[in-house]
Amino acid sequence: MMKRLMAFGMLMGAVTPALASDLVIYSARADNLLKPIVAKYEQQTGVKIKLVNDKAGVLIEKIKAEGANTPADLLITVDGGNLWQAAQENILRPVNSKVLETNIPPQFQDPQNRWFGMSVRARTIFYNPTKINPSQLSTYADLSTPKWKGKLCLRTSDNVYNQSLVATMIQHNGLPQMERILKGWVSNLATAPFANDTALLEAIDAGRCDVGIANTYYYGRLLDTKPNIKVKPYFANQKWQGTHVNVSGIGVVKHSKNAAQAQKFMEWLSGAEAQNLFADLNSEYPANPRIAPDPKVARWGSFKQDIINVSVAGKNQRHAIMLMKKAGYK
Repeated sequence: MMKRLMAFGMLMGAVTPALASDLVIYSARADNLLKPIVAKYEQQTGVKIKLVNDKAGVLIEKIKAEGANTPADLLITVDGGNLWQAAQENILRPVNSKVLETNIPPQFQDPQNRWFGMSVRARTIFYNPTKINPSQLSTYADLSTPKWKGKLCLRTSDNVYNQSLVATMIQHNGLPQMERILKGWVSNLATAPFANDTALLEAIDAGRCDVGIANTYYYGRLLDTKPNIKVKPYFANQKWQGTHVNVSGIGVVKHSKNAAQAQKFMEWLSGAEAQNLFADLNSEYPANPRIAPDPKVARWGSFKQDIINVSVAGKNQRHAIMLMKKAGYK
């Protein structure tokens, strides 16, 4: 009996620290994308996780205002621009982890290890194959040439995904060339910019425009509800730097009370089981290159990614917004 009590005591001693190390995640991602992942981690570890959801900007300001009293342990948000902004606001702490360094390529990491990408989405060209032969397509810049006059659809310029694309293109092309490209895009618009990628893809399907630029995961979502949609992806810039990609990422909050446990969650999230869940639920690509994408996503074809560090999206964001405004891109 004493041995059983001792064994029970040892078991409780092993479990109690995990139960006491609850995590609070401030997340700009939809609940339905994170809850299955959180549930799996809770089941495997006994750690209890609380999700607090809001937009990225709101969460960053919330963490700043809470300061050392913040309950947040981790911040999850989309886009390198948002992650760069969080790092600039000094609300994230560096994480030194061989696991993360091994699992996540350097272009998807903050140069100072304050955040790591966990899933990847491509922002690329989409076209209507009943109107366009893919041999006519090549680069983002080519969409600014006269042959696309009245045929192009874009999302509004106030969207961070377009700002990050333009910011990255500035790094490759320089400010003067990027201004010419933006003016060409605006000149080629078939209709006013759309409020979201889904509406843009539906416009291509309906014949309102022939080509557009959108995130691949919006296309994946649309295929789930409209499997016969007449829209196909074309991976841009394959003979150049490669297709623009961005991330959904995570970082440990500077004043986390459970930083060690938060790092363990990040490391688990970069592994095979979680990478499949994190990417597949939103039709994204795993950030860990050793993990294959979901078969639905894989059917879109393999492509060369632009390997520039995604933090460039934040560094050049101010210039991107300025150029878009100057070009009349609304």
